[in-house]
Amino acid sequence: MMTKKGDGVSAAALVMAAAVAFALLAAAAADGAVTCAEVDANLRSCVGYVTGKAAAPPAECCAGVRRIRAMPSGTAERRQACECVKQAAARFQGLDVDAIRDLPAQCGAPLPFPLSLSFDCSTIP
Repeated sequence: MMTKKGDGVSAAALVMAAAVAFALLAAAAADGAVTCAEVDANLRSCVGYVTGKAAAPPAECCAGVRRIRAMPSGTAERRQACECVKQAAARFQGLDVDAIRDLPAQCGAPLPFPLSLSFDCSTIP
Protein backbone atom coordinates (compact mmCIF):
# COMPACT_ATOMS: atom_id res chain seq x y z
CA MET A 1 0.00 0.00 0.00
CA MET A 2 1.51 3.33 -1.03
CA THR A 3 0.80 6.36 1.10
CA LYS A 4 1.47 10.01 0.54
CA LYS A 5 3.56 11.89 3.02
CA GLY A 6 1.32 13.38 5.68
CA ASP A 7 -1.74 11.23 5.07
CA GLY A 8 -1.81 10.15 8.71
CA VAL A 9 -1.01 6.48 8.20
CA SER A 10 1.84 5.45 10.45
CA ALA A 11 4.02 2.37 10.24
CA ALA A 12 2.66 1.26 13.63
CA ALA A 13 -0.90 1.45 12.34
CA LEU A 14 0.00 -0.67 9.33
CA VAL A 15 1.74 -3.23 11.55
CA MET A 16 -1.28 -3.35 13.83
CA ALA A 17 -3.65 -3.79 10.88
CA ALA A 18 -1.55 -6.73 9.72
CA ALA A 19 -1.63 -8.14 13.25
CA VAL A 20 -5.42 -7.92 13.30
CA ALA A 21 -5.69 -9.77 9.99
CA PHE A 22 -3.30 -12.41 11.26
CA ALA A 23 -5.26 -12.63 14.53
CA LEU A 24 -8.44 -13.44 12.67
CA LEU A 25 -6.72 -16.24 10.77
CA ALA A 26 -4.90 -17.59 13.81
CA ALA A 27 -7.96 -17.46 16.04
CA ALA A 28 -9.88 -19.64 13.60
CA ALA A 29 -7.17 -22.31 13.83
CA ALA A 30 -6.39 -22.00 17.53
CA ASP A 31 -9.08 -24.28 18.99
CA GLY A 32 -9.14 -22.40 22.29
CA ALA A 33 -5.39 -21.93 22.74
CA VAL A 34 -4.11 -18.44 23.51
CA THR A 35 -2.30 -17.03 20.49
CA CYS A 36 0.01 -14.03 20.28
CA ALA A 37 -2.09 -12.76 17.40
CA GLU A 38 -5.14 -12.61 19.70
CA VAL A 39 -3.15 -10.84 22.41
CA ASP A 40 -1.76 -8.36 19.86
CA ALA A 41 -5.23 -7.63 18.50
CA ASN A 42 -6.58 -7.03 22.00
CA LEU A 43 -3.77 -4.66 22.96
CA ARG A 44 -3.36 -2.68 19.72
CA SER A 45 -5.51 0.19 21.00
CA CYS A 46 -3.28 0.49 24.10
CA VAL A 47 -0.20 1.61 22.17
CA GLY A 48 -0.91 5.32 22.60
CA TYR A 49 -1.22 4.95 26.36
CA VAL A 50 1.86 2.75 26.92
CA THR A 51 3.99 5.03 24.74
CA GLY A 52 2.92 8.15 26.63
CA LYS A 53 0.92 9.65 23.77
CA ALA A 54 -2.38 9.31 25.67
CA ALA A 55 -3.00 10.26 29.30
CA ALA A 56 -5.35 7.34 29.92
CA PRO A 57 -6.08 4.04 28.21
CA PRO A 58 -9.02 4.30 25.80
CA ALA A 59 -12.16 2.22 26.37
CA GLU A 60 -11.25 -0.23 23.58
CA CYS A 61 -7.84 -0.80 25.20
CA CYS A 62 -9.49 -1.67 28.51
CA ALA A 63 -11.94 -3.96 26.73
CA GLY A 64 -8.93 -5.74 25.22
CA VAL A 65 -7.26 -6.07 28.64
CA ARG A 66 -10.49 -7.61 29.98
CA ARG A 67 -10.59 -10.06 27.05
CA ILE A 68 -6.98 -11.06 27.76
CA ARG A 69 -7.89 -11.51 31.42
CA ALA A 70 -10.65 -13.94 30.40
CA MET A 71 -8.50 -15.92 27.91
CA PRO A 72 -6.02 -17.97 29.90
CA SER A 73 -7.69 -20.68 31.93
CA GLY A 74 -4.71 -22.86 32.83
CA THR A 75 -1.06 -22.43 33.72
CA ALA A 76 0.19 -23.02 30.17
CA GLU A 77 -2.31 -20.53 28.74
CA ARG A 78 -1.42 -17.86 31.34
CA ARG A 79 2.28 -18.34 30.60
CA GLN A 80 1.62 -18.10 26.85
CA ALA A 81 -0.43 -14.92 27.25
CA CYS A 82 2.35 -13.43 29.39
CA GLU A 83 5.01 -14.26 26.78
CA CYS A 84 2.81 -12.79 24.04
CA VAL A 85 2.48 -9.51 25.93
CA LYS A 86 6.26 -9.36 26.34
CA GLN A 87 6.82 -10.13 22.64
CA ALA A 88 4.34 -7.43 21.62
CA ALA A 89 6.02 -4.88 23.87
CA ALA A 90 9.46 -5.74 22.49
CA ARG A 91 8.37 -4.50 19.04
CA PHE A 92 7.89 -0.93 20.27
CA GLN A 93 10.40 1.66 21.34
CA GLY A 94 9.77 4.35 23.93
CA LEU A 95 7.43 2.36 26.14
CA ASP A 96 6.55 3.82 29.52
CA VAL A 97 7.22 0.96 31.95
CA ASP A 98 4.99 2.56 34.59
CA ALA A 99 2.09 2.81 32.14
CA ILE A 100 2.59 -0.83 31.14
CA ARG A 101 2.68 -1.96 34.78
CA ASP A 102 -0.38 0.14 35.70
CA LEU A 103 -2.48 -0.70 32.63
CA PRO A 104 -4.54 -3.53 34.21
CA ALA A 105 -5.32 -1.39 37.29
CA GLN A 106 -6.18 1.63 35.09
CA CYS A 107 -8.65 -0.61 33.29
CA GLY A 108 -10.01 -2.24 36.45
CA ALA A 109 -8.99 -5.63 35.09
CA PRO A 110 -6.07 -7.16 37.00
CA LEU A 111 -4.31 -9.89 35.05
CA PRO A 112 -3.05 -13.19 36.47
CA PHE A 113 0.50 -11.99 35.78
CA PRO A 114 2.24 -8.62 36.07
CA LEU A 115 2.80 -6.56 32.96
CA SER A 116 6.55 -6.14 33.04
CA LEU A 117 9.18 -6.51 30.36
CA SER A 118 11.45 -8.26 32.87
CA PHE A 119 8.92 -10.66 34.43
CA ASP A 120 9.75 -14.36 34.07
CA CYS A 121 6.55 -15.83 32.64
CA SER A 122 7.68 -19.37 33.46
CA THR A 123 7.11 -18.62 37.16
CA ILE A 124 3.34 -18.21 36.73
CA PRO A 125 1.55 -20.94 38.70
